[in-house]
Amino acid sequence: MAFALPSRAYDLKMLDRPADRARDQGWVYGLPPGIGSEQWPLDPVTGYPLMHGFTLLLPEDYRVHGEDIVAVSFFATPADHTDGGATDVPEIRAAVMAQPSHPRLSRMTDILDYEYAALLLTRSEYEGPFATPPAPLALATADRPRWLDVGGASAFFETAPPFAQKMFAGPPRAELAENLAIALTPRADDPNAGKAPQDPHIPRNPPTGYQSYYYFEGGVPTADNYRLHDWAKDHAHNHLGGTMRPCQAVPEMSPFYIEFEEYLGGYNFGTGNAQFDFRDMKFDWACG
Repeated sequence: MAFALPSRAYDLKMLDRPADRARDQGWVYGLPPGIGSEQWPLDPVTGYPLMHGFTLLLPEDYRVHGEDIVAVSFFATPADHTDGGATDVPEIRAAVMAQPSHPRLSRMTDILDYEYAALLLTRSEYEGPFATPPAPLALATADRPRWLDVGGASAFFETAPPFAQKMFAGPPRAELAENLAIALTPRADDPNAGKAPQDPHIPRNPPTGYQSYYYFEGGVPTADNYRLHDWAKDHAHNHLGGTMRPCQAVPEMSPFYIEFEEYLGGYNFGTGNAQFDFRDMKFDWACG
């Protein structure tokens, strides 16, 4: 399928108020829109519903799946089911995978075998009512995730390190529907908009012309010579497309990706960050 590459990258900001779908670009935490409870993806490891991280209304130049697909909802294993959490049970996995699913559901697994999922949404779905989480499978034996009782925002805030709590104006309400709006701002200068990210130290074929956000003064790779390019100095950590700043290696992804921090949905990335390619449905994260 042919599609145009985006000409801009966007900084993404979590606001300190609930989303208004008429003026915002989506929301963090809370509930996904426009789907039935039976379409909410379950975790094949635990049998509980995966936690909704964010729903993003895509700008027109990022609607890589066609004009009818205007948004994406991202789901994740909650933080209290990671870091030595539940183990895979074949009977639970088989039961989950046999359940009805959304027609545009994609499932992803990280290097630790934790589960993630994404739903591509139409305009009517994006503008639809918030979904109700489904009941866990009767086979589920893991501890009930905290977000199901107090909402994703409150569950994350309760255990977040101080630097992450500062991203909130105050403690979120303990409600499933509690969300925070997303605002997108075009980056004034990002030479990597529309380019697939590539590690400058690992040549790939074909090259995409992607530039690193840093360089070493005089070409000498030492800590004292580390510099940021001027065009990268005001880039936000959370963003859509453009220049990637992974905590470790640069993952191979298309230009249609979102890079985000733990607090943008409430995850456990070991204080690191993550990247989600919604064209090729790839997901990667690394600890800080």
